[in-house]
Amino acid sequence: MSVADVESTGGECLGGRAAEFWFVLGAGLKGRELTGRIAEAFSSEFGDRCAVVCSKDLLMAVQGGRPALFDLDGCELAAPKLAYARVWTPAARTDREITLLRHLEAMGTVLLNPVDAVLACLNKFWHLQQLALAGLPVPDTWTYADAPLAEAIRAGAPQPCVVKAVRGHRGEQVFLAPHRAMLQGIQGSLGQDSPYLFQEYLEYSYGRDLRVIVVEGRAVAAQVRTAPDGEFRSNLALGGTARVCTGRYPEGEKLAVRAAEVLGLGVAGVDLLFAPGGGFTLCEVNANVGWRPAMPGVTRAVVAACRTRLRAAAQKVPAVW
Repeated sequence: MSVADVESTGGECLGGRAAEFWFVLGAGLKGRELTGRIAEAFSSEFGDRCAVVCSKDLLMAVQGGRPALFDLDGCELAAPKLAYARVWTPAARTDREITLLRHLEAMGTVLLNPVDAVLACLNKFWHLQQLALAGLPVPDTWTYADAPLAEAIRAGAPQPCVVKAVRGHRGEQVFLAPHRAMLQGIQGSLGQDSPYLFQEYLEYSYGRDLRVIVVEGRAVAAQVRTAPDGEFRSNLALGGTARVCTGRYPEGEKLAVRAAEVLGLGVAGVDLLFAPGGGFTLCEVNANVGWRPAMPGVTRAVVAACRTRLRAAAQKVPAVW
């Protein structure tokens, strides 16, 4: 496997491989700089035991009473023992990438991030439900199913509140509403493709948060993200800055590890809001977390996790269909 595979993966490439480990890329992730760095690390560690596989190059089937996989040339593929799948939140769909991950699990593949955990992280309210049930601190949050947006705002939006689309990404479709009247005034301009969350505004953490990257139950990197002047969202994609601070906030890192454990994630990015007295509140958890070159320990930890999981998977008896 090489970085070139990320650009050229296709039926012919897959047909000639029986790799034990797949680095699976969903729509929108091929050719990204981080993808290349991860692929290089996997290549150095696993060589031909690993293949980069794009979701667009696979066909799924139930054939002869068993699940099967094929490439675009119609060649049947053996499912890998292990897969680390990265699916881009805005593009991921339950009837596309999630179906593929379910299919791999059905064929006996161990996913570093299991399909149910990935699915929970695609919807910001789903993982808040799980974290709250586990007794972890999360902001008071309201959402709705089929209620008209105006009625949901009137009945459930706190004042002030942070408004988020349940499928938002990189701070998009997130804004601070100082009062309900403002929300009522703009609700006709809000997209209706998915519901919104109305979340209590934690002023103490205005313009900053703590991002912790957890790999296999260990906080391997942390950074404080700070928003630019006049902005409350600290996302780097919106101009925020980051300062690596691994080990400085042990309580926050401990909470992040627990959140990843509750959701069942092998690799997670956990965003925490600062609370008075040195505490933290969970904001959200990401299955498709990114990291910067200034955090080389993350890539090493992911490679080590895959090495350990691959050894464990090799000892299991394969499923019989």
